[in-house]
Amino acid sequence: MVEWIITDGLTDYRAAEAFMEARVDAIAAGEADECIWLVEHPPLYTAGTSAKASDLVDPDRFPVYETRRGGQFTYHGPGQRVVYVMLDVGKRGRDVRCFVRDLETWVIATLDQFNLRGEIRPGRVGVWVQRPEKRRQPDGSPAEDKIAAIGIRLRRWISFHGISINVEPELDHFGGIVPCGISDHGVSSLVDMGLPVTMDDLDVALRSTFETVFALPRPSFDSPKEAV
Repeated sequence: MVEWIITDGLTDYRAAEAFMEARVDAIAAGEADECIWLVEHPPLYTAGTSAKASDLVDPDRFPVYETRRGGQFTYHGPGQRVVYVMLDVGKRGRDVRCFVRDLETWVIATLDQFNLRGEIRPGRVGVWVQRPEKRRQPDGSPAEDKIAAIGIRLRRWISFHGISINVEPELDHFGGIVPCGISDHGVSSLVDMGLPVTMDDLDVALRSTFETVFALPRPSFDSPKEAV
């Protein structure tokens, strides 16, 4: 069983970390179900374990939180759905790279519900959308913007932290950092792409596509043999 929690309003970042820490311990101990927690945060920046100080362009703009998730700097704020993913990766193959790919696949399947094609790129964790209306890249390929970021941490093979998907955040808030250490691409959102998607719409799509990626195999039982 996976418990789904949706918290209205804006959730304090440190309170969210405390909740995840406790829930991960409980899942690992067999005392709680896996959990998907959907929240929004007030405007803030977080620094992952690979964050570079030079990528914090405007340190006074919003609070900055150091965190032990993977990745670099990212932004959270109103209009962005943060999906905290507390799942048992041990039951799902104990392959961290595969698990990250599954998270990307889940986002792509969710965006497809709105007829938006999300894509992944080697060396760039997260999900990207093409912007043919913008100036092309130096190699002649279409411009690309990031629409979803991914950063996780594992403890005892239970994941936490997770995904952020841009629904309708203030995109200029990303200007205080180099998002995920990538400076030659932009950031977009569902609404920026011309899609009138609400947070509720996204939540429904996330839930409807979840089991296509993360459903655990059902246990199989041999048919009982007849007594001889």
